Amino acid sequence: MNEVVRFIREVHKQKDGFIPLHAPVFEGNEKQYLLDCIDSTFVSSVGEYVTRFEEQLALYTSVKKAVSVVNGTAALQVGMRIVGVEKSTEVITQALTFIATANAISYLGAEPIFLDVDVDTMGLSPKAVGSFLEEHAELREEACYNKTTGKRISACVPMHTFGFPVHLDELFKICAKWNIPIVEDAAESLGSFYKGQHTGSYGKVGAFSFNGNKIVTSGGGGALVSNDEALMVRAKHLTTTAKVPHSWEYVHDEVGYNYRMPNLNAALACAQLERLDAYLANKRKLAREYQAFFAEQSIKFRTETPNTKANYWLMCVELEDKAERDAFLKTTNDAGVMTRPIWQLMHRLPMFANCMTDGLKNSEFFEDRIVNVPSSFRV
Repeated sequence: MNEVVRFIREVHKQKDGFIPLHAPVFEGNEKQYLLDCIDSTFVSSVGEYVTRFEEQLALYTSVKKAVSVVNGTAALQVGMRIVGVEKSTEVITQALTFIATANAISYLGAEPIFLDVDVDTMGLSPKAVGSFLEEHAELREEACYNKTTGKRISACVPMHTFGFPVHLDELFKICAKWNIPIVEDAAESLGSFYKGQHTGSYGKVGAFSFNGNKIVTSGGGGALVSNDEALMVRAKHLTTTAKVPHSWEYVHDEVGYNYRMPNLNAALACAQLERLDAYLANKRKLAREYQAFFAEQSIKFRTETPNTKANYWLMCVELEDKAERDAFLKTTNDAGVMTRPIWQLMHRLPMFANCMTDGLKNSEFFEDRIVNVPSSFRV
């Protein structure tokens, strides 16, 4: 384990001191754009950088429209709402995910169904989804219902774990059969591609995060993307307090959200997005170095699957068992090298303890073995 610490310090060019898991990089036009924003006095939710960021993101992900919001969780919540998730419905997702996925479902009064992940992607398994639906689902007037609970299954939310795309083609075939819309939790996968198409652009809606620990950060921020322009118009309406345009009157036609991304955050995001390709190239270089090193240590470094291009947001290793995982975590963190285990499975948390699951065999395997290693980068 000491050899691991030595290598991480060497590859990150830091002989001593604390090495974080993922630090932001500001080497472009960030200061200039922020000053421009301040000078314009448009620092809140109205300003040219909000529009510019939405246009740049839509272009990069090859969708018709993007809508910026305050964070990735808000994006996911609104994305699910506009495809029909509502109170007392159910949403299929994975138990191996960051809590934001499950929280966003709960904000709408819906309930998660936690299914297993694939061994190769660590993301929602199409086979697990198909098996669950064959056993528990039925179609009633073209809507999918859970025969066990009697509730409508209103969406499926795969999460691209650490930027590794799930098997989207297979998942879409299954969900299409059962008339279940897909909302991609692409919070971690900006810059990841599945069969040449950007993650987040496959589903009815995709949700991204631009938190401080992401490859592209706006400090705090998120976005929805879609090729359905009508859905994005509705998303923009809902996230701007559902205000009906008027020269002076305050008219709101439904319960909306004050989820607008401030112009200051958008200015930062614009500068970051301009550097994304360079950031991704450095990410892949670091991943290759890790892969070569860990191969000699007999520790599995997780890599992208065929027909995908991962962004390697948070790089991770797979240890032999929980005891080895814990020893790895202790040695590295005691030495000032930040490493973290993968998330505790969602159904273990008290608020989700009664949700349906399918046994989660692969999820439990990863819960005991996966550790993220420092993944910061510089251009």
